[in-house]
Amino acid sequence: MPDISFPGRDTAWLEAHGAFWTAHEIAQQPEMLRRTQGLLTAQKAEIEAFVAPLLARTDLRIILTGAGTSAFIGDSLAPWLAAKLGRCVESIATTDLACAPELYFSAATPTLLVSFGRSGNSPESLAAVELADQCIGEVHHLVITCNAEGALARYAEMAKHGYCLLLPEDTHDRSFAMTSSYSCMTYAALAIFTGLDVLQGRVDALAQATADVIATQMPLLQRAVAENYDRVVYLGSHVFKGMARESALKLLELTNGGIATLFESPLGFRHGPKTFLNDRTLVIVFVSNDRYTRRYDIDLLDELRRDGEAGRVIAVTAQPGLEAYDHIRVQGLEEAEDSDLIFPYIAVAQIFAFEQSLRRELTPDQPNVKGTVNRVVQGVRIHERI
Repeated sequence: MPDISFPGRDTAWLEAHGAFWTAHEIAQQPEMLRRTQGLLTAQKAEIEAFVAPLLARTDLRIILTGAGTSAFIGDSLAPWLAAKLGRCVESIATTDLACAPELYFSAATPTLLVSFGRSGNSPESLAAVELADQCIGEVHHLVITCNAEGALARYAEMAKHGYCLLLPEDTHDRSFAMTSSYSCMTYAALAIFTGLDVLQGRVDALAQATADVIATQMPLLQRAVAENYDRVVYLGSHVFKGMARESALKLLELTNGGIATLFESPLGFRHGPKTFLNDRTLVIVFVSNDRYTRRYDIDLLDELRRDGEAGRVIAVTAQPGLEAYDHIRVQGLEEAEDSDLIFPYIAVAQIFAFEQSLRRELTPDQPNVKGTVNRVVQGVRIHERI
């Protein structure tokens, strides 16, 4: 077993409770982010040779895709990258592409398909790249994966127009739920499309902020777990909406469906989803660093406090001045881009889900004891196109 530093629990305890790999993979994220940046720097020439000519084309469509957690990477990054690149960037899950390719692929539009996969062996994800080649006149494949032996990695290596970015081996999470694989694939895509040198100068700050969250926020999150909420809502705007979806999935996975979850944007929450609230509901709001967007986040925090319907509301923020709210403060990223906050913010959700799993006497490394849900999806039959 590798060494582990996880607050409040030693290796022997974690092994005995079937929790070692989940804890290890949450705790290793700061180091894995730095190692991912190192890998990107080492491959800078090859990555730029593949990506730069494509980004120079004004007619290029970029699709970010994956299944489950891998799809939510695209949900977070697509609006951010579209604004930064000034072009069409869309998030479309492989679970949508595989069953209705004609609705999503455009034969006449040159496309860069960016495929994310921890194992790279999800049947829908392999089907998506194959269908893209069948349906699109000109398609290029960028595969970002954690598994050198996966089907996606092999496909990219054989593709006429393909590049496979293989992340550090330790990011190929052994636990059921994706944690470090999610954060490092997200980081890699963000770096590739916003500039490898740009993120190199920020990686230490965001890795340190993530490490601080893991080291210091356990007591507050354990208290929230002890309050035994039946429902949990995650709210976030733009990049944080996709991350809120991932947060909700983590809790659902690690509690084996034991807690009802919901995700939305702060503005969208009022339009019906707010009826989800009762006195057994915890709401976690991921607060933006953008001054304009943050106004809407704070408006909702104020409204929830006035209503008094939720059992508890916690703001996750990098900003000072929110002491009036129950909050988790991320240190050192007060001036950071919102995309940088994904990494310390998601650690909050991962730790909370991990602790909820233990409270329910489940084994976080494999919470679904009946085996009806698996680390790599099973039971999917890919049909031939008619």
